[in-house]
Amino acid sequence: MHFINFKKPIKGISLPKKFTFPFYYEPHALAKMASEELQDYLKNQTEIKHSFGFDKDTHEIGKMFGVLVVQNSNGKVGYLSAYSGNIINQPLLEKFVPPIYDILAKDSFFTKDNNELLAITESIDAIMNNESYLELQKNVVNNNIKVDKIISVEKEKLKIRKQKRKRLKRDTIIITNEFSEKQNQESINDRFYLKELINYYDKKFAKQQNELLVFNNKLTHLKQLRIKKSNALQKKIFEQYEFLNYNGQKRSLNAIFNELNVQAPGGTGDCAAPKLLQYAFLNNLKPIALAEFWYGKSGNSQIRKHKNYYPSCKGKCKPILSHMLTGLELDENPLLINLAKDKEIEILFEDNYMLVINKPAELLSVDGKEIKDSVYSRLAKKYPRSAKHLIVHRLDMSTSGIMLIAKSKINHKQLQAQFINRTIKKKYIALLDGLIVQDNGEIDLPLRVDLDDRPKQLVCFEHGRPSKTNWTVLERKDGKTKIEFTPITGRRHQLRVHSAHVLGLNTAIVGDDLYGKKADRLHLHAAYIKFAHPFTKKIMEFSIDAAF
Repeated sequence: MHFINFKKPIKGISLPKKFTFPFYYEPHALAKMASEELQDYLKNQTEIKHSFGFDKDTHEIGKMFGVLVVQNSNGKVGYLSAYSGNIINQPLLEKFVPPIYDILAKDSFFTKDNNELLAITESIDAIMNNESYLELQKNVVNNNIKVDKIISVEKEKLKIRKQKRKRLKRDTIIITNEFSEKQNQESINDRFYLKELINYYDKKFAKQQNELLVFNNKLTHLKQLRIKKSNALQKKIFEQYEFLNYNGQKRSLNAIFNELNVQAPGGTGDCAAPKLLQYAFLNNLKPIALAEFWYGKSGNSQIRKHKNYYPSCKGKCKPILSHMLTGLELDENPLLINLAKDKEIEILFEDNYMLVINKPAELLSVDGKEIKDSVYSRLAKKYPRSAKHLIVHRLDMSTSGIMLIAKSKINHKQLQAQFINRTIKKKYIALLDGLIVQDNGEIDLPLRVDLDDRPKQLVCFEHGRPSKTNWTVLERKDGKTKIEFTPITGRRHQLRVHSAHVLGLNTAIVGDDLYGKKADRLHLHAAYIKFAHPFTKKIMEFSIDAAF
């Protein structure tokens, strides 16, 4: 039994009336206590052969852990613990609930099928590192470059000859049939010469090209075979994952995602939350409260802070948990509450062409799926004729500050062009939850959306879009740092990620509920803008102080 008793007395702590809404929550006191006990265990234990990134001599990083406060049939309250994914070469421990399906079990088909995949990968690697293959690649590339240069030179010569014929034809007073035939024959000869030259080099290097083609065809076959077998193995694995819900109903992973017409991402079903709930339902334990936290060093992609709490991911876990939590009464989804309902938009400037406004924090720039109150919806009521062309750019819902609003299509186009061409100058003020030692600098980290957990962004040097930010420290006080950001690019969540990421400032903005810790608000404010008026072209500047 993986039921863990609390070490400290919990008699004075009231149980929550509803279960945790897992996609946006503040941990209940009992869930925090359970998390702290688990963190203390992780700090002092010797059973898990994993450094969580604290050992600089390894490439290991931290892991996501979860706790589920539960009540047994006798009314006793304790908790369960789990970790997301697997810890390689580590047997199952009594401290943690088992996986939904253990692919590493001795009798699992995974080992055999995975060994086949590894064998294919080894064959691919053998070809990729084959000396003959590498030499052929090098020779073919060099020969192609050499031939391209020769052909280019000859084409240029033929071009000059053609131009010479044109001039001669233009300057000749009397054009005879003999002259025309001679000109035409020269043109035919030139084309034939070029064709023969290309054929000559094609034949000369055909043997090398064919030898290389044999290698490449084999590589293509092996790679396609690996993809086919990998997809088949993934489907086979997912067929083994069956999830119970509070009402005792069972559904497979494939069935859950097939209903959504999407393919389950790799690793789906191995996160902490589904493991915890599955074990509770199988063992007649009533779920009381959930919390998940990161323990250890962050990787270089997603932003993870040691001991910070995180919601369940939307890509992998939301479809599963939506099934598993059926029958449980959940806390209200805080994301459906309009926190800006009573906040007003301040107009800083207005003429016949545009507006400059100060957007309050927590007001959407455009309508969301659930909340329809936004800068757009409010201004569309006030300026119905301009409704199609109001929003020139956006600020995150939680960010306050200056926005430009257009009153017509042409003005919208003129203003947006300045954003596209990066001629608009903007500055933001942010309060960071820690002390920054340097006084200024530049952050250059490419960003893309986290496909498994939208709308979060992550750093990706392979597929990310370039994003640059200059920054200057304005003040250090009470363990926090006020910073002026000057974004060079305008990617989504750029300043938030550049602040929090380990390769950026490694310090989240105060109140950043996506990349740091929740507070009364996100302490990020669009404080300054400089641009050319869309009609008069006059340079305009606006600034407004942050309310923090």
